Amino acid sequence: MWRIRGIKMTIFSLLALALIIIGGGISVLFWVPGIINRAKLREVLGQRYPLIFIVYVANGPLLVFLGLFLLLRF
Repeated sequence: MWRIRGIKMTIFSLLALALIIIGGGISVLFWVPGIINRAKLREVLGQRYPLIFIVYVANGPLLVFLGLFLLLRF
């Protein structure tokens, strides 16, 4: 357990904050136009293009929700 300016930080709360930051960053990268060229991805992946959304959900919002759960639980 660490104390940072009077805030009690456990390993779970640090992990939760990391997951929230990583998941939020992935979400921003995916949805801000111009950062990821979706037309090029659609061209390269062809029929497998919908898999991009599965990967996005697994690495974006799911990490944010897991981080929030850990932060609220521990």
